[in-house]
Amino acid sequence: MKAELFIVPTPIGNLEDITLRAITTLKNADLILAEDTRNTSFLLKHLQIEKPLRSYHQHNEHKVLEDIITLIRSGKKVALVSDAGTPGISDPGFLLIRECIANDITITTLPGATAFVPALVNSGFPCNEFSFYGFLPQKKGRQTKLKELALNEKTFILYESPFRLIKLLEELKLHLGVNRKVSVSRELSKLFEENKRGTLNELISYFSSKTIKGEIVVVVEGRSNLEDDE
Repeated sequence: MKAELFIVPTPIGNLEDITLRAITTLKNADLILAEDTRNTSFLLKHLQIEKPLRSYHQHNEHKVLEDIITLIRSGKKVALVSDAGTPGISDPGFLLIRECIANDITITTLPGATAFVPALVNSGFPCNEFSFYGFLPQKKGRQTKLKELALNEKTFILYESPFRLIKLLEELKLHLGVNRKVSVSRELSKLFEENKRGTLNELISYFSSKTIKGEIVVVVEGRSNLEDDE
């Protein structure tokens, strides 16, 4: 029997964004690996799917890796999901995928939801070339990464929590200047979706005056020739 792992994107908000292929794959799986089994149970209940679930997250992925590989090699159809979006994109998945490759296990990755794509397109910034950084390091390497971002001539994308958004915008202001244009997207595909565009100064002022909720995608305009001249 073919050894195969299925990478299944799940909705980042609106449950109607699940694809027909993702539903079929989950229905056919023998086991679903979930970043948080509670969140995945809610999704499966909505889809009327009953399947065994097993936790697979950043705190246990090294510990359970060998056991999962053994299950897949025995012929079990295993699907990997994260809480939202595509596994491996700022979510657990890389270690398992790398180990499957090393063990000659076929990996089928379904196309589907990921937060940075709609945020990038909605920003209005050039997206023929862009850089994706995900979450910046919280401590070691953060300042080095911010200096790197200041020199980036391409549109670039960051993820951030609502609790650290103002701090991030302030740091970007320090390294990129007050007038660099930014688009902040939150609650994508949900009822209270918001896409706010403006300069760093404008967005700091705007978000400082309100309670910030939801997962955050920050899209930043690349360094321009005008800034080089300045």
